[in-house]
Amino acid sequence: MTRAQQPTDESPPNHEGEEGPSFVERVRGQGERVHIPLGERCNNNCLFCMEEDRAARARVNGAMTAERVRWIIERHRGAEELCFTSGEPSLHPRLPEFVRWCREAGYRKVSLMTNGRRFGYPPYAAALVRAGLNRVYVSIHGHHAALHDGLTRTPGSYEQTVAGLRVAASLRERGVELHSSTVVTRRNVSSLLEIYEMLVELGVQQVVFNALQVNGGTATHFERLVPRYGEIRVQFDRLLREAHDGGHRAFLVDVPPCISEGIPDRNRGFMEQRVHYEAEIPDISPPGATTCEGSDGVRSISTQNLDDAFRAFGPDCGRCRYRSLCSGVYQRYAQAHGWDEFRPVSDGDG
Repeated sequence: MTRAQQPTDESPPNHEGEEGPSFVERVRGQGERVHIPLGERCNNNCLFCMEEDRAARARVNGAMTAERVRWIIERHRGAEELCFTSGEPSLHPRLPEFVRWCREAGYRKVSLMTNGRRFGYPPYAAALVRAGLNRVYVSIHGHHAALHDGLTRTPGSYEQTVAGLRVAASLRERGVELHSSTVVTRRNVSSLLEIYEMLVELGVQQVVFNALQVNGGTATHFERLVPRYGEIRVQFDRLLREAHDGGHRAFLVDVPPCISEGIPDRNRGFMEQRVHYEAEIPDISPPGATTCEGSDGVRSISTQNLDDAFRAFGPDCGRCRYRSLCSGVYQRYAQAHGWDEFRPVSDGDG
């Protein structure tokens, strides 16, 4: 699973013009982030999964040997964050060992993108923390079992994910940051407030709502899964207006900046710029994949590679103040809905 990231401080930055970095400053000031895919399989089967071809994912992630993991870790010493991701990485038997390698290499943040189900076993979670894990991103897509399990297509997954969140929250005193990731679909878009309140009560420090990335399962089920950006904005505004704490832990991610304009800067998340590594498989070629010289069959794919392949800009985007830092709009979305929704923001706006 690949998810957008956001600022790292528990107390988000203030609105532009107040003390603290602005949204633009945070986007431009990102540190280097590295993703290593480990999950040959996943114990969920999310309807919107970007890795819809599970057989291909098993081949690619299954070929990520320990030697390749070591090569990537050594290549990026000094990076801000290294994250283990894709499929369900907690199912990899050597994950604690790989985490320890990252700690020994001096990475400031060693993180895991997970559905959280294995974190519900306290001894396993504690072993990862002892090895050096200090940030966890847990995917959860509803505030009750029917909603979440319907999207993961895995009965019982909600109960186990909530148990994992509770364990992860209990490890905060040992330096573990707990973030959540909720993919916003037509099924859950009207429940953002309720999902937020539930996650705050569970101890999540950053509650992230991600607009759908239109590839994989999302592309297959576009009409029944993908809400309009305007609808997401309406529901996120409701969250900020009605949340008991003012919604200060909420972040809206992967909507174009023109859509999030007017939301306080502290709540405006963004797509991280990262480099994703995977094993090179001859008949599987992601857009923009580049073979890494000096590696034993490792290739890299940057965020920019994927944006160039799947996103586009409208006829008026060149006039927007955010053009240089915007990822664009998914081509499939623009084909379905046109460009009227996206209005350029001038320097004098806001």
